Amino acid sequence: MKLASLKNNTRDGQLVVVSRDLTKAVAVPHVAATMQALLDNWAELSPKAEEVYAALNNGEVDGAFDFDQTKCESPLPRAYQWADGSAYVNHVELVRKARGAEMPETFWTDPLMYQGGSDAFLGPRDDIEMASEDYGIDMESEVAVITDDLPMAPTIEEARDSIRLLMLVNDVSLRNLIPGELAKGFGFFQSKPSSAFSPVAVTPDEMGDAWDGYKVNLPLVTHLNDELFGQPNCGVDMTFDFPTIVRHAAKTRPLGAGAIVGSGTISNYDRSAGSSCLAEKRMLETIANGKPETSFMKFGDKVRIEMFNKDGDNIFGTIEQNVREYKR
Repeated sequence: MKLASLKNNTRDGQLVVVSRDLTKAVAVPHVAATMQALLDNWAELSPKAEEVYAALNNGEVDGAFDFDQTKCESPLPRAYQWADGSAYVNHVELVRKARGAEMPETFWTDPLMYQGGSDAFLGPRDDIEMASEDYGIDMESEVAVITDDLPMAPTIEEARDSIRLLMLVNDVSLRNLIPGELAKGFGFFQSKPSSAFSPVAVTPDEMGDAWDGYKVNLPLVTHLNDELFGQPNCGVDMTFDFPTIVRHAAKTRPLGAGAIVGSGTISNYDRSAGSSCLAEKRMLETIANGKPETSFMKFGDKVRIEMFNKDGDNIFGTIEQNVREYKR
């Protein structure tokens, strides 16, 4: 099943069921008005939404309309929880190597994670507005899962079975603000502004054999200013799979329905696949040439993030964002 939230001048948007080919959609107020309402009562309501999805794909639904990705909020325009992991430890290792820092061995056994701001996500086609280019504006292409209610200290199986939906993420980072914040020893805040998620969130079964219950085994494709920037495979070199990072998030607290847990920047040891963020490319340049050659994003730059199945079909729709100067 594929689901989206359309902009409708409310904080949480209007839940719609979207056809598999992303061409048609239908509102389902008789099932749930919002994505969060559906997630809050998933066991009872999702079968009803699945019935609508099957009928929509068969062309048998009254009230269906053309699906316009530009009218989408992020699937959850706001969420009770947004926790982003760093599942690709080779990416962390690379960043530390470039600045001459050793990486603690615990990084290979205990996931990194930060708690992001979840009260004002960007829509997948909304501009990235920043007051200054000096912040070091970067995109980070990732995959995220949305969970059902999950008790504290779950088993791996409970964490795996709590995953209800998958989606893509642009986890915007302000690289030049990060060092100062981390030096205070209290983590990210100003350096992690609003993230954007794909137009559509999908149930795991929509992924076919590309989802094994633990990883997404497909490339994540990023274009910067319409030029291919990277297409690393999400299932390769993923040190911590999704059940592991979900379990990590719930180690000392329960997760409520609608909790979002991200993978962190997708990264492969095979650098021929390119990168998913500018920071990684700059680190590779620093290692090779002693200094970075690629700049961070400037006003007017555009990032596009997508994932395609083996038949070339766009699974989640397209995140496409322009960087603009913020003017209040």
